[in-house]
Amino acid sequence: MGNHTKVIVFILAGLTDDPQLKIVLFIFLLLTYLLSITGNLIIITLTLVDPHLKTPMYFFLRNFSFLEITFTTTCIPNFLVMMATGDKTISYSRCVAQVFFVFLLGASEFYLLAAMSYDRYVAICKPLHYTAIMNSKICIQLVLSCWIAGFFTIFVPLLLGLQLDFCDSNIVDHFYCDTTALMQISSSDTHLIETVGFISASVTLVVTLVMVIISYTYIALTILKLPSSNQRRKAFSTCSSHMIVISLSYGSCIFMYVKPSVKQRISFSKGIAVLSTSVAPLLNPFIYSLRNQQVKKAFMNMTHRAVSSSKK
Repeated sequence: MGNHTKVIVFILAGLTDDPQLKIVLFIFLLLTYLLSITGNLIIITLTLVDPHLKTPMYFFLRNFSFLEITFTTTCIPNFLVMMATGDKTISYSRCVAQVFFVFLLGASEFYLLAAMSYDRYVAICKPLHYTAIMNSKICIQLVLSCWIAGFFTIFVPLLLGLQLDFCDSNIVDHFYCDTTALMQISSSDTHLIETVGFISASVTLVVTLVMVIISYTYIALTILKLPSSNQRRKAFSTCSSHMIVISLSYGSCIFMYVKPSVKQRISFSKGIAVLSTSVAPLLNPFIYSLRNQQVKKAFMNMTHRAVSSSKK
């Protein structure tokens, strides 16, 4: 089967066969996708054009928004086209590409969240040295390191996945090419790739989570030592949005991917996947903008300039 694996066409089962529910789901996913793209593009634009948002924190936020746009675009548009046309097929090469980008972007996101936590640690615990430590060169190196770490996280599991054969079935019980659903229909022994994938996901989660916990432990201790409640409130407000996004990201991933076997039911996993690929990228720009006075002010200024220029 090795010579035929590359020409296999998979059939994505999707989320439901109910026609009415499909319409509701299509409208919901289309709206969330358009809003998430719009929201994240606004964040990227604001951090590029507003001089008050030229700090390292917003540099990382801009990269995070780009990552979120790419992540949701990897899964949702293809599913929307599938529901609109009724064509549930996806070629082997497109399926492999989708798996690659989903896991590359997912792993890179956790390393980027850890880098953002380190940035908040330096800003609050070492404010006098913040600009020196978090200079533009270091920020770029940190972002590149996140992408490289994400790539090496998925490299070995992806190579093992390319060796899988699919003889018995080509129906993937998911709305995109998820590794759990693919391994369920593989005729090969998946024990090794399950183990390696589990270790890779666990190491990524543990390493980044430990970095986040250490950073926020020092941040919490520093905030508690501040003399006035106003200072403590201001310091906490700069971290609260990031903490909410961290909770959403780690919570959804723990439910989805850190599993000892692919033999358990996949329906719950599909529900979490919908949230992580459509709802989370929508929520993130709102979380950062609604809880951040600088972003709200920059948005109002940009809107005011746009309205003024249109009147002219």
